[in-house]
Amino acid sequence: MRGAFLPRSLALAACLACSLTAQAGLFDDDEARKAILDLRTRIDDLRSQSQASQRQLAEQVQTLQRSLLDLNNQNEQLKAELARLRGQLETTQRDLADVQRRQKDMSQGVDERMKRLEPQQVNVDGKDFTVEPEEKRAYEEAIAVLRSGDFDKAAGALQAVMRRWPQSGYTDSLRYWLGNAQYGMRAYKDALATFRQFMAAAPDHLRAPEAQLALANCQVELKDNKGAKRSLEDLVKQYPKSEAAVAARERLAVLR
Repeated sequence: MRGAFLPRSLALAACLACSLTAQAGLFDDDEARKAILDLRTRIDDLRSQSQASQRQLAEQVQTLQRSLLDLNNQNEQLKAELARLRGQLETTQRDLADVQRRQKDMSQGVDERMKRLEPQQVNVDGKDFTVEPEEKRAYEEAIAVLRSGDFDKAAGALQAVMRRWPQSGYTDSLRYWLGNAQYGMRAYKDALATFRQFMAAAPDHLRAPEAQLALANCQVELKDNKGAKRSLEDLVKQYPKSEAAVAARERLAVLR
């Protein structure tokens, strides 16, 4: 009996061991499945987090791109505005330069016109005096005509100056040159009268010796040798050191 019981006990023990092994196997599968589920859950969570992060990053990138685009547009607008302002500045500078140039030209023009109207200091034949600009111009033009050899026109111009400015500082010189113009015209009587007027008004004039010699020449041309001698003698007596006196002595020698 006892010998028969032992195999049954061993069989029971073997079954029990198999049952325990099976239960242990079942327990291991549940743990593995649970671990796998947990792992999948974590992976899904990580995937969700990653996708959320990617979406957030994409949104940030888009926001940054829009910001950069806005900044670029603003930069272009600033460049355009700067170019416009620079153009306005250049135009303003040119306009200002034009205004300043016109003001300068106008100022110079006014100064020139004022100078033409202001009395001027002149020196003629060693005599200083003040004349009007137009008076000076008329005198110089008349002298220029005389020097050209147009004695008729010069005489008219000289007389016109004397009539317009009867108290002119040019009067003595005008008479002297008028006498020369009349002599050049061979209007000896007129020249003689003009030189006498000159000598009576300005015996101390720088050209008085020359005027006295010209007066004597007029008398010679009019065949008044006696009067010419007196004039030449007066010249030598009044202006003995002048060049005209040298010529007068030579003329006297001829007339005598």
